[in-house]
Amino acid sequence: MSAHESMEHAEHAEHASGSNKKIALLIAVIALFLALSETLGKGAQTEAIAKNVEASNLWAFFQAKSIRRTTVQVAADQGKLSLGATTDEAAKAALQKQIDDWTKTAARYRSEPDTGEGSEQLSERAKHAEHERDEATAKYHHFELASAAFQIAIVLASATIITGILALAWVSGIVTLAGILMTALGLFQPHLLHLH
Repeated sequence: MSAHESMEHAEHAEHASGSNKKIALLIAVIALFLALSETLGKGAQTEAIAKNVEASNLWAFFQAKSIRRTTVQVAADQGKLSLGATTDEAAKAALQKQIDDWTKTAARYRSEPDTGEGSEQLSERAKHAEHERDEATAKYHHFELASAAFQIAIVLASATIITGILALAWVSGIVTLAGILMTALGLFQPHLLHLH
């Protein structure tokens, strides 16, 4: 090999080395975005699971309150039927007091604004937990797609180093931007796209 060819080869290697450093930096930045989207995704997934459990528990509590309310209401209705057949005034008064107690209890089971444990309040709380679950699930789907985009971008950037085809680095950059967009949508507009 002549000195001139050797110099050209060294310049080419130095240029390739500089490009490889830029690509390696690109990969590092994409890996940072990947770590961020994975962390956000795991947090959203955990929140979705927690809110799903909360909603299920609240609906179970709602059903228990509804069953209790129905049982007490049936007892009050039965008492009202018995009231007409009772002739003893003391028994009538005692039965009327019991009917009033059952009616108050049924009303309390329906609505307890102070404790938030009436069936009406439990229903609202369960619906709210379901809404938060759906929000977290939508975020999770966006973060998962962003993570996939970042992983693909890393593969494409790595292929640039191996093949020397610079177009792969550009495609990697475009895919990275798509991943950043999906992360931003997950954070700020998780229902803009319907992904689930």
